[in-house]
Formats: sequence, C-alpha cells, structure tokens
Amino acid sequence: MKQNKVLIVYTGGTIGMVRDENGSLHPFALDRIYDAVPLLKRCQYDIDSVTLDSIIDSSCMTPAQWVKIAEIIEREYDRYDGFVVLHGTDTMAYTASALSFMFKNLAKPIVLTGSQLPLGMLRSDGRENIICALEIASTHIVTIPEVCIFFDSHLYRGNRSTKINAENFDAFESYNYPPLAKSGINITFKERLFLPMPTEPLQVRKRFDTRVAILKLFPGIGPDVVNAVLHTPELQGVVIETYGSGNAPTDEWFISALDDAIRRGIIVLNVTQCKAGSVKMRQYAASCDLDRIGVIGAGDITIEAAIAKMMCLLGEYPNDKEHVKLRLSQSLRGEITE
Repeated sequence: MKQNKVLIVYTGGTIGMVRDENGSLHPFALDRIYDAVPLLKRCQYDIDSVTLDSIIDSSCMTPAQWVKIAEIIEREYDRYDGFVVLHGTDTMAYTASALSFMFKNLAKPIVLTGSQLPLGMLRSDGRENIICALEIASTHIVTIPEVCIFFDSHLYRGNRSTKINAENFDAFESYNYPPLAKSGINITFKERLFLPMPTEPLQVRKRFDTRVAILKLFPGIGPDVVNAVLHTPELQGVVIETYGSGNAPTDEWFISALDDAIRRGIIVLNVTQCKAGSVKMRQYAASCDLDRIGVIGAGDITIEAAIAKMMCLLGEYPNDKEHVKLRLSQSLRGEITE
C-alpha cells in the first residue's frame, strides 16, 4: 500500500517553546520538535514540514497569518494527503474557524493541534497530540474533508471548538457538536458526523475585512460603551454576545442604538454568551425588538467562528451587504446546526 504523505505547518505556540534565562517561554525552530519527539521518525507515512516566516505566540495571530497558512496548504495541496498545523492554543479555535471558511470544497484533512506544556517538559501533552494528529491526517481508513482540532484524545470540528481551560490538558470543547473521532487504543471515527465529500474543485478565500467588533452585554452596560463600539470609525459589522437564547435589554436607548447602526449599514450578528445552546430569535420578548430591527440570529455558532465568518464574508463580498447577511444566517461549513 502506498504511504500517505503529511505536511506539518509550524506556526509557533507552546508546543514548540523553550524557556529563556529569565524563565519566559519563546518559540524555537521546527527541527527541535523532531528532537523532542523521536518517535515521529518511525511513523508509517511520509512527513515533511514547513515553518512560517515568523513563528509567533498565538496571541499575536492575525488574518495575515491565516492567509500565509492557507497559501502554504494551497500550494502543497496536491502533493499531500493531509495537513497538520502546529499552533498555540489561545487562538487555535479562531484559526481553525477562519481556515474552515477559507477552504471551500476541502477534500483533505487539516488538523490543528498544540499543547498546554512545551515539548521539552517531561509531562508534555504535545507528543501525544502531534502523533495522533498525524495519524488522523494520514490515515487510509477514512478521509475527513474538514478543518479540525485534535486535543486530549478528541478530534473536533474546528469551527465548533472553543478553548475552555488554561491549565488542564482537556483544553478544548465542542458543546454543540459531537467529536468527529476519539483516540484510545484505537482511533474511533464517527463518519456520519463528517461534512460530505465535495464534488467541486478546491477554492481558497484569502480576503478578510477586520473592521468588525464584538460587543458583550452585561448587566449595567450603558449608552457610552454601546455607542463607543457602534461608532467605531469605518465599522462594518458587530457580533453582539447576548444572554441565553439571544436576549438583550429592551431599553429604548439600546434598541435605538442598534437600529441606528443597522440603518448606517453595519451588520449586527446575535450570538449567545452561553457555551451550549442556540440563539432563537423571538423565543422571548427580550429578543423580539432585535429581530424587528434586523439583527441576524446566528444559531449555535461559537464566538470564534462568528467573528472569523463575518470577516471572511465581508472580505469576499465587500459591496454586497445583503449577501453577507444571508450567508451569515446559513451554515457554510457545518458551523451552525440547521
């Protein structure tokens, strides 16, 4: 049987960190990862690797880096059977979400992984995460046509994932969609949960509009805060984090502020603050006014997927806000339960 080929794309993050003389963590070159995980040399598939021009802490991740990652995968797409992206955990769910919207008609697995402890540390979770991610990306058993996150024995749909813990190894969760696979003695795949295999050629979207904002509601939020966000210069879209199933204050000043923003052409997307569950416009009176003025319900999308999707759609359709609004309410890559 022909050996599959996997490309590792190294972006930085804790998984490739070493401590300096002051005790601070800094990224190191990719070849040190092979020193830390010698078992990779025994894998039953071919592994190549590439490093971003500038490896960074994931807290510094931007859409420009998303484009660089996508361009590497696009350039090498026909040469490899799968891709593993080594990434810091802090913004991994944002990157996974963004890549999912960038790659239309993806027919090969892109698996993001990382670690909570650097590879050089004795108890690092990075070794198991890398090995399992590579196994999944290279397997002959199934083909996963998705951008995924593998962490602590679970494979999640990337745009359904969120980081939930800064200390434990089970750092990620997908509250509104089950894991695509679980590793134990064997790796068990749940193929019924995969996105369908595409029939059209791969397309890669590379334009983002970052003129967006997130407005998180809290009891006592006042007009000054809301208006400061909604009057950000050149603002194109706002993701508003509401309560419960999409509820918000019914105060006249609040509804008027949102109404004014929408009339000025700003897209407002309603996402729940709850980790699990969904926005259901008009389920309660506290969301009726939002629906009336044109706020878009985002279902059970994560905040990471919502902001990445908005930036991607605004970048792709800069002169067609109505089309952007329509697409925001639809599931494009399995990010919303329909």
